[in-house]
Amino acid sequence: MGLIQSAIDFLGPWSWWVLGLVLFGLEILAPGTFFLWFGISAIIVGTISLFFVWGWEAQAVVFVVLAVVALIVSRMILKGRGAPEDDSDLKLNQRGTRLIGRTYILGEPLVGGSGRLHIDDTMWRITGPDLPAGTPVRIASADGALLTVEASGQAA
Repeated sequence: MGLIQSAIDFLGPWSWWVLGLVLFGLEILAPGTFFLWFGISAIIVGTISLFFVWGWEAQAVVFVVLAVVALIVSRMILKGRGAPEDDSDLKLNQRGTRLIGRTYILGEPLVGGSGRLHIDDTMWRITGPDLPAGTPVRIASADGALLTVEASGQAA
C-alpha cells in the first residue's frame, strides 16, 4: 500500500479536512478565489463523511460536483463586483481625463492661449483664453498632458 493510501485509510473522513486545509493554504499562496471553493467542497465532503459511511468513489464524485457548482456560482456572483460604477477606473493611465470638470486657481497667467497650471505635485501644460493669475479655471478637456481650461465663476 502506498503512503497516501495509508494516510487516507488512517485518517478516514478527516483526510477530506486535511485536503481542504491544504487547498486553503494554496489559496493563500496563489490568491484568486479558485482553490477556496475546492477547499470548501473538501470540507463539506469530510463533514458528510463523518456522519455517513460511503465509498470513496461516491465521495470523489460529490467533491467534484460541489467544487464545479461552487466555482460556477462564485464566478456568477463575483462577475458584477469587479465592474467600476463609473468610468474613472478605466482611465487609470489617463491622468488628465480624471481632472475634467475640476476647478483650480491659476498660479501663472494664461498668455497667448497657453500656460501652466500646478495641480497637486505636477505642472500641467494648459490652453485656453488669456486669463490673469488667480483666476479660477475649470478643466474642460484633456489631450494627453495638455489640458484645456475655461474661466470658472467659482473658487477652487
